[in-house]
Amino acid sequence: MITADDDLLTGLHEVDWANLNHAYGTAVDVPGQLRALCGDDEQARQQAVSSLFDHLAHQGTRCQASPYAVPFLARIALAGPEPAREHALELLTGLAVNWDEECEIIDGADIAAWRAEAAANSCDKLLPLYEEELAAEQDEQRRRNLQNIRDWVAAGNPVDVRDTSMRSYNAVLVELPALVGLLHDENPRVRTRTAYLLTWFPELAVTSVPLLLGLAAHEEDAVAKATSLVAVGILGTTALPGALTASLDAEDGLVRWAAAIAIAQTARSAAAELDGSFLDRAVAELAAAAAVPAPVPATDFSLGDFHGHTAHVLLALPPSPSSRAAVAACLPFVSTSQRASKAKAVLPDLFSGPLPDPCPPYADLRRPQQQLLHALADLFEGWWNTDEDLGERLATHGLPATHAGLRAYVGLPAVHPGCWPPKI
Repeated sequence: MITADDDLLTGLHEVDWANLNHAYGTAVDVPGQLRALCGDDEQARQQAVSSLFDHLAHQGTRCQASPYAVPFLARIALAGPEPAREHALELLTGLAVNWDEECEIIDGADIAAWRAEAAANSCDKLLPLYEEELAAEQDEQRRRNLQNIRDWVAAGNPVDVRDTSMRSYNAVLVELPALVGLLHDENPRVRTRTAYLLTWFPELAVTSVPLLLGLAAHEEDAVAKATSLVAVGILGTTALPGALTASLDAEDGLVRWAAAIAIAQTARSAAAELDGSFLDRAVAELAAAAAVPAPVPATDFSLGDFHGHTAHVLLALPPSPSSRAAVAACLPFVSTSQRASKAKAVLPDLFSGPLPDPCPPYADLRRPQQQLLHALADLFEGWWNTDEDLGERLATHGLPATHAGLRAYVGLPAVHPGCWPPKI
């Protein structure tokens, strides 16, 4: 483990970067990127951050070289130049979990499943399979290819994505006992990034949850406070309701939202005993947040999709008219890549049976029903087409089954081919 007392890049030249791979080949350029991250040139630092993400966590996939960069990034987060510290913590999160995991997980990282998957695809497990396949192969070219892979695996190098990712995750886990102290850092962005990073490490929850609750109780920065509250909700604690009462009444809307999110997450735990009125207050707060544009700045959860995260948490609760209406209120603000799937999830609750034939006027529908249909009609048709059964689902409820038909029904102008947004 690296501590703040060490020089930032001590040992950098001792890593055999030339024989490590990242997303674009050899990792020989990683030392230069780490040096640029610590340098005085702002443009070079930003480029280094972009390159390190792209090379070591390319589209969320960690590489062979990824865990080797972790100790240096941890050291930079602890004691590096001020502009680099927040970037280092952001990079450490990207090396621990991928984008899909960040976007979808609301119940915490399923570390047991991740570790089991990594173990099933470890070098020890795969090597006999490659050797068996090599022994049976007759084609000389394929034998050479298999031999190269077999030798790579025999040297302890990962070939499976989860194995590679778990090595990177474990490297970050090793550094967390030192990094957790950054929850008390003078820089609110460093506190925020640290709270967010800790969210994805349930194995450290016994240590991190009390610290996060302490941060939530005394933090003055709204984003740092909100991040700590949501993190505790994800990591889980049966002591959460009492700790959240004050935050649910906070003056800042983002803090109230975060407290409500944490309560809703906690309500889904079998160990939690929440008073029904307490959960109702949380859902009401989420409904209020759903109906207005996202606060700026907000938290990083669900990749910054404030309304998407709100809808995701609400959909995980047992269906109720208030929670499903709140999801519908979220939909106009949800990112286009998520809108159709979330709309389909709530469609049966908002339209419990087929509408009369002919369809009643759009203006006669309930407000949540209008919000759902308008959000779908307002999608670019390309997103509509990615959900092949969307039209079929709508037709089941007596609604227009085509993008053009739905736009006409809700009163939006027709879309001309190749024209988006539509001309009015």
